[in-house]
Amino acid sequence: MNVVFAGTPAFAAVAADAIVQAQHAVSLVLTQPDRPAGRGLKLQPSDVKRWAQERSIAVDQPRGLRLDGRFAKDALAARERLLALQPDVMVVAAYGLILPQWLLDLPRWGCLNIHASLLPRWRGAAPIHRAIEAGDRESGITIMQMDAGLDTGDMLWRQSLPIDPNDTTATLHDRLADQGAQAIVEVLAGLSEQRHNATPQPTEGVTYAEKITKAEGVLDPTQDSQVLVRKVRAFNPFPGAAWLLDAEGNQLKVWDAQALAESHQATPGTVLRANADGIDVACGAGTLRCLTVQKAGGKRLSAQAFTQGFDLQDAVMQRPSP
Repeated sequence: MNVVFAGTPAFAAVAADAIVQAQHAVSLVLTQPDRPAGRGLKLQPSDVKRWAQERSIAVDQPRGLRLDGRFAKDALAARERLLALQPDVMVVAAYGLILPQWLLDLPRWGCLNIHASLLPRWRGAAPIHRAIEAGDRESGITIMQMDAGLDTGDMLWRQSLPIDPNDTTATLHDRLADQGAQAIVEVLAGLSEQRHNATPQPTEGVTYAEKITKAEGVLDPTQDSQVLVRKVRAFNPFPGAAWLLDAEGNQLKVWDAQALAESHQATPGTVLRANADGIDVACGAGTLRCLTVQKAGGKRLSAQAFTQGFDLQDAVMQRPSP
């Protein structure tokens, strides 16, 4: 097939590579504009752009796709390029721009989205994070025929994947990326049949995976330790879960932790113990044992290594501002 691929992060690059390996012709890649990153805030290409450039595949980076929007010139140029290519299908994975109707209608077989959840649960921007944060026991991949709604299109493929009790967003992301790559290859191989058997999404069980903000990473010691350990896993690698150490905003990031069911009478946030076993913080219910931590500007350290250089025995973790 003549495929146009739209995607931005590593999750999308895995799928793009599988499509090429399956002998489809990716004639154009759409991806987000380069963004500043790193200490020098130099412009950095997306993972998908780097993937495309390594394979000499044409790349377009429109800032917007609405013909009547702020970046109408970008949108008009993209439309002319796509019309000239006459693609059979567009595959979309974590692209980051909403597709207007003109683009949904342009490819012969429309636009297919690789979504990292079992729709209709976790429509939206951060399905992997939200599934772990909520304590879901499974996630999965849905391939859907895109329409004008937010992840509301008919489903062509839906396959579950268990969430391991120790999964972080990083580890679950990688497994879902592989699953999504395999799924889109299967769908493209039998697209006319898959479209014929497309299934509308259920009207029940709809949830939305809101975009992750940095503020969400600050841990609230009044919450249950089970809730907090899910946040630690969900916000690894971004934005990172952290205890607030003081009113000045200094933080201690937590990269690995476990929930202890022990009872205590301590004020939530009190450090109960800080030794080689871990840094144990009293919570609203139970205790959070922090196993791998990191102070601002420092390296990630095991609790054993961290407690050799820092005294947290009398520390109290602060509750974030409302």
